[in-house]
Amino acid sequence: MCSYIKTTATALLGVAISFGGFQTLAKADEINIYSYRAQMLLQPFLDAYSAETGTSFNVVHAPKGLLQRLRSEGANSPADMVLTVDVSRIAALADEGVFEPLSDTTIRQNVPAYLRDDSAGWTALSLRARVVAISHERVAEGEITRIEELADPKWEGRICTRKGSHVYNRALLASLIAHHGSAEARKWAEALVDNLARKPQGNDRAQAKAIWAGECDVAIMNSYYVGKMKFNNKETEQQDWAEAIQVVYLNQADRGQHVNISAGGVLKNAKNKEAATAFLGWLTTEKAQKIYADINFEYPVVASVQPHEEVASWGKFKMDELPISEIAKNSPEAQLIIDRVRW
Repeated sequence: MCSYIKTTATALLGVAISFGGFQTLAKADEINIYSYRAQMLLQPFLDAYSAETGTSFNVVHAPKGLLQRLRSEGANSPADMVLTVDVSRIAALADEGVFEPLSDTTIRQNVPAYLRDDSAGWTALSLRARVVAISHERVAEGEITRIEELADPKWEGRICTRKGSHVYNRALLASLIAHHGSAEARKWAEALVDNLARKPQGNDRAQAKAIWAGECDVAIMNSYYVGKMKFNNKETEQQDWAEAIQVVYLNQADRGQHVNISAGGVLKNAKNKEAATAFLGWLTTEKAQKIYADINFEYPVVASVQPHEEVASWGKFKMDELPISEIAKNSPEAQLIIDRVRW
């Protein structure tokens, strides 16, 4: 299901086009976006860029079926660009050949090579560390240092996760395939499932809640959820969940912490390709990267931009610099393993 969002900084002039089931108007300083990201997370970027440049945006929020939508629309798609989360999702689109190769010098200067694919036409825009959260009360600091250690029988009945088939966990397993091969990754996944305290369920926040409730002692989750819970003033019980856990950055003595990304690309058939390319480049500037850090507690892809002060308080970490495209390549094999071990 898609939802339609429109932001306007200038009067709309031009030729009418069909966009997301609505009639809107196209012109050079208007950009049409298909987005996996929720409107509340995307809107601050649109507002900042509109204020700076006068550009208007039309956004279709499409968390499911975006690839099929672009296939059916073909060259007639009204979209100029796609913004998504998870490397496998952006790579699946790139495999269809829908993106314009990256040519923006801003992106090349700001984003490390292992976090973009110039020929496939996409770049990472923010980073998500998939960490281990541990109970303050029941797990000693330093007791877990590597993701591989979750296979140790000492953790039997003490680990919680969401379903393995979720893109976050699939990407994690794909990284283990890259580093250890399929056979070892399967052994790890089998042992992890044996160590689970309960059937995989819920989202990442639900894993923190389970630690708070004493259902498990260790959970796999994205680090930014800790910040979102700690500052949740509408559902204040989540603040207690956040206080019950500690973030552990993994594999710091070897390859570094696994990360996933949010990403974007400009479509080959974009009607406003120049404007979309400029906006994608702007999303890698310090101003935009600070928004990523401050509104969603994500890590910037630009090294000079500091994370939110809450995130910084968890400490610095070394990141696994495995080319992010390798994770996408291994994702189908990861899903096969997840199905076989019933994660």
